[in-house]
Amino acid sequence: MFVLELTYLVPAEEADALLEAHVAWLDRQYAAGFFLASGRKVPRDGGIILATGLDRAGAEALVASDPFVTARMCAYRVTEFVATRTAPALEPYREPPA
Repeated sequence: MFVLELTYLVPAEEADALLEAHVAWLDRQYAAGFFLASGRKVPRDGGIILATGLDRAGAEALVASDPFVTARMCAYRVTEFVATRTAPALEPYREPPA
């Protein structure tokens, strides 16, 4: 599983110009089964996405396709972790300890 943390490289108001394209990109990743949750950070200087079903290279390639990234409006920090404990609703995503 991955925590994908995006940080704006421009003011949030400037990034809003691509918000519709970014949300469409998010929708495609949810439909593909890659994203579990997403939302804005507080304060609004970027966002967080929980992703699954990808390896590291796949996660890196996926974030590179975000319209915010292709327009150089944000950068991602990709953090992989092993979800050994979850809420019951996320049980299908639990992984055995390494």
